[in-house]
Amino acid sequence: MATGQLFSRTTQALFYNYKQLPIQRMLDFDFLCGRETPSVAGIINPGAEGFQKLFFGQEEIAIPVHSAIEAACAAHPTADVFINFASFRSAAASSMAALKQPTIRVVAIIAEGVPESDTKQLIAYARSNNKVVIGPATVGGIQAGAFKIGDTAGTIDNIIHCKLYRPGSVGFVSKSGGMSNEMYNTIARVTDGIYEGIAIGGDVFPGSTLSDHVLRFNNIPQVKMIVVLGELGGRDEYSLVEALKQGKVTKPVVAWVSGTCARLFKSEVQFGHAGAKSGGEMESAQAKNQALREAGAVVPTSYEAFEAAVKETFEKLVEEGKITPVKEIKPPQIPEDLNSAIKSGKVRAPTHIISTISDDRGEEPCYAGVPMSSIVEQGYGVGDVISLLWFKRSLPRYCTHFIEGLTPYEFVESMKKKGIRVPGIGHRIKRGDNRDKRVELLQLFARTNFPSVKYMEYAVQVETYTLSKANNLVLNVDGAIGSLFLDLLAGSGMFTKQEIDEIVEIGYLNGLFVLARSIGLIGHTFDQKRLKQPLYRHPWEDVLYTK
Repeated sequence: MATGQLFSRTTQALFYNYKQLPIQRMLDFDFLCGRETPSVAGIINPGAEGFQKLFFGQEEIAIPVHSAIEAACAAHPTADVFINFASFRSAAASSMAALKQPTIRVVAIIAEGVPESDTKQLIAYARSNNKVVIGPATVGGIQAGAFKIGDTAGTIDNIIHCKLYRPGSVGFVSKSGGMSNEMYNTIARVTDGIYEGIAIGGDVFPGSTLSDHVLRFNNIPQVKMIVVLGELGGRDEYSLVEALKQGKVTKPVVAWVSGTCARLFKSEVQFGHAGAKSGGEMESAQAKNQALREAGAVVPTSYEAFEAAVKETFEKLVEEGKITPVKEIKPPQIPEDLNSAIKSGKVRAPTHIISTISDDRGEEPCYAGVPMSSIVEQGYGVGDVISLLWFKRSLPRYCTHFIEGLTPYEFVESMKKKGIRVPGIGHRIKRGDNRDKRVELLQLFARTNFPSVKYMEYAVQVETYTLSKANNLVLNVDGAIGSLFLDLLAGSGMFTKQEIDEIVEIGYLNGLFVLARSIGLIGHTFDQKRLKQPLYRHPWEDVLYTK
């Protein structure tokens, strides 16, 4: 592996499996460092395409979303880092697919629990093709003032406190992501800071080792000293011992192997990481520390003395003229997000529209004060909803029948030309332990009145699986209506399978949702007129204009 620097101020990455917070943290770090271009070139979200809106300093940008790794690599040929936030179930397959792309040079695997056999295949492929794997079970890495992976180094406040917005003189490598954050802080207190930091991950078989990165640091001119934090378990540190003995590492190395407390336990102890388990005396922290010390590394007597050892080594290099401490600079202020500023009471933001006909706050939306669950329970039709949204009251049944006009059959026929895919899983408020009452009422109605509810039951099974991934992936009202509509078609005996397939393919059920929103928009128009307000025009500064 060896070679040298992995990242620079122009490095760009592809981010697999969209996560808003780590991507925004990367972009905020870019702005803090004064980068001209965002470090995230594209997002890969299997099954989805389009854009995701995020901030790059004060400016809102649209980052392209691709459904496949190959398409993303083709669209962004200069992005050579692949940041993989897939779950342990799919992390290996997606990482291998990325490694096989000619444009990808570094793959960072965040997930814990990746099968060891899969990791070994990734390592073998990467080494034979001169590529780098960081992880699995890693937070990633950072080059100060240039590029960072995902959540590395935590919040912006922590990054500023650790002076990671500009390069220092220290190369740092650790197994632990959490302890890396601690050491970034420690190193910033007693030196001019980090130049590059890597957390290789705590699995038994990391994609790259402590010595791999130490040897890289030795080839980077800006790195003047190296700090290593190992841990008990495995024999990775001994490859560093051999490198020191063979003179392959010429820069000062300050090292500590944590886990010396393991000897206080009567039986073998498994610490936090999968690899943090001593398999004998040679894998103990004491044995590794002694071997590193004998090989020429600066090894303190305890972790508490680690900081002093780093400080002493740095100051000696300064005295010898080998390090000229980096001059401190003031980083730019990261703009605070409006929502967090409002919550903290720092700003007040005007609303853009007045509404008296509907209210989306609370557990469920209300139309003219009538909860959505009541509308479902009382069997309200389109005419009833129009009476609430347009006239702000429940009109008599003969009035709502007159408003509806079309029979259900005529209405369905008129919707055949509509064709939009129905989303059915996920809700921004409802959770597995707080279901949408509308869905429950629809399901109760169907179980009571429909001859068959096999599609609804299938949807419930899908929901059971998705809830095992995230508590907000509940069956929403769109999904409930979609599945029950299939049961209606199949159970009525009036449609052939071919006809039902055609109806599903056309997707005209979405006409119902378009109609509902159209009724609401018309209701808001009447509401604005009633309130003697000008017709609502959305502020142009709230629109992200893109090509």
